[in-house]
Amino acid sequence: MLTSVLDLVLPQSCAGCGAGGARWCPGCHAGLVGAPARRLPDPVPDGLPDCWSAAPYEGAVRRAVVAYKERGAVALAEVLAEAVAFTVVTAVNGAKAPWAGGRFAVVPVPSARRTRRHRGHDPVGRLAVLAAGRLRAWGLRAEAWPALGQARRVADQAGLSSAERSSNLAGSLQVRRAAKGPPAACAVLLDDIVTTGATLVEAARALTSAGVRVPLAATVAATRRRS
Repeated sequence: MLTSVLDLVLPQSCAGCGAGGARWCPGCHAGLVGAPARRLPDPVPDGLPDCWSAAPYEGAVRRAVVAYKERGAVALAEVLAEAVAFTVVTAVNGAKAPWAGGRFAVVPVPSARRTRRHRGHDPVGRLAVLAAGRLRAWGLRAEAWPALGQARRVADQAGLSSAERSSNLAGSLQVRRAAKGPPAACAVLLDDIVTTGATLVEAARALTSAGVRVPLAATVAATRRRS
């Protein structure tokens, strides 16, 4: 809340490049929305849905995601939601998905409760609501469905290998009992970043076990995996 108030009273600078005049400048915007693509982790884990992202997790995009998630720059939510919504549209049109003309849920990957408390907001949940609204405006029958919750606590993922992340996350998510029934039989998973894909695999497993198909995952950014 304090960050939002300060945005109104202090001179603004671009979260991506630092240029004065706007929270997100046209040049950084073009880099964020101009290159949606299938970006799969290497190796690709079993159970990963078709995975698309708006941009690589580097430079201005990385700085924007960090500012939004960790520094309370909630004014960036609309920009990031537009990018991930455009990514979904591109993926659907590119694959000519048979479910594209029907109704589908946009399901955010949840953060741990302690992480949400620390940040003071739910960044991916907010993106899911905004992205679903943008998709409806573009003619797709999308509805945000915050169905997933933590089934157990997990260790910090930082520094873990792909195999260690998979083991750490296995069985950690579930469809919440309090969640209303799914608005559709098909869902698109939404997250901010894909690294090894382990989180998306676990989220897809939890939804599939509840009878919901997950043909696609979309993220704002994807890390470049280097050996």
